[in-house]
Amino acid sequence: MTAARPPEFPMFVSVDEARRMLAALLPPPETEWVGVGQAHGRTLAEPLTALVSHPSATESALDGIACRATDTLTASQSTPTRLQVTGESRAGVPFAGTVGPGECIRIYTGAPMPAGADAIAPVEQLLDDGPEFVMVQRPASPADVRPEGGDFRAGEQVMPAGLLLTAPRVALAAALGHARIPVRRKLRVALLSTGDEVIEPGLPLLPGQVYDSNRIGLSAMLHDSGCEVLPLGHAPDSPAALQAAIDSIGGADLLLTSGGVSMGKYDFMRDLLIGQGRVSFWKVRMRPGGPALLGGWNGLPVFGLPGNPVSSLVVFHVIVRPALTGQPVQTLRLRAATPFRGIPDKMAFWRANIVGGGVHDYGQQGSGVLRSLSEAGALVVVPEGGGVAVGEDVDVVLL
Repeated sequence: MTAARPPEFPMFVSVDEARRMLAALLPPPETEWVGVGQAHGRTLAEPLTALVSHPSATESALDGIACRATDTLTASQSTPTRLQVTGESRAGVPFAGTVGPGECIRIYTGAPMPAGADAIAPVEQLLDDGPEFVMVQRPASPADVRPEGGDFRAGEQVMPAGLLLTAPRVALAAALGHARIPVRRKLRVALLSTGDEVIEPGLPLLPGQVYDSNRIGLSAMLHDSGCEVLPLGHAPDSPAALQAAIDSIGGADLLLTSGGVSMGKYDFMRDLLIGQGRVSFWKVRMRPGGPALLGGWNGLPVFGLPGNPVSSLVVFHVIVRPALTGQPVQTLRLRAATPFRGIPDKMAFWRANIVGGGVHDYGQQGSGVLRSLSEAGALVVVPEGGGVAVGEDVDVVLL
């Protein structure tokens, strides 16, 4: 009896290897310029330098008065210091004069500091003494003065290339003075779900059927990763239907599928790529999500996710998203409040909740328990063959 020939592609690669191999098949980043208001969710292609300083002038952090700190050193509620008010400064309309000994001006948050003043007394610590004088009930604080350029200075490189542009980051880009910014062209990802049991949400559900939650969840995760999604809908468990769906793709950088890549008789996506396409690897040493497959079809990279919903979304989170965005998986180091078991030769990603600075096992870890990804706040990473005891520090991926 002739022994079975080993496959011509790697099997059981590590999570890091899977991530690197997928990234290597994607096209190199291309740069395009967009208005800063349209940059949310994109990836910054080049470093951004400040065109202006912020604050643009030394200014007040509070509403109150601007004065000389030395004039108020002995101020208290029982013995307040009396200062003469000689003007005011507000945002956009600064005071043009100089504050001398025994003088102050009224000032408002964000307003430029006048010459001669170096401290702020907040309005809560002031008592009016007629129209031209105030009584200061505690020493004025230089700490409430924002120095010019204290946030960033003109010419300073503030934002490095490769950042995913979140809402705070696009706000920062605008504050730097940029109306248009360079971003990476969106990767165009075709998305296909498979399986005879999968039906569209809203239709009557027969025994053994399941709604197409993978396609909905993966589409959302692709959008969150800054990709353009090319929806291919759903294909049944048929080699001809799968091939027709794949052949219909035009202009994609990647095909992402769910289902059809495990060990079963009807896992036709696996058979199609092995028989007529190209396979870069099959199976990853991880749980959940081990059956993932990377390959190609007529020059188009194909990443096949498992059909089980938890496996599909976890593999996307820890392998596909980092490859698409160029951003590593973000982890925290936390204390284990419950034990987490290890698996020989597999990296485990156990669902968990963070409570009071510790991380607790969620409980149900089945790859079909989709509600666990909604209710759990994190994945605890247990290295291959390891195991985590109560009180040990672990890497935690936030969901």
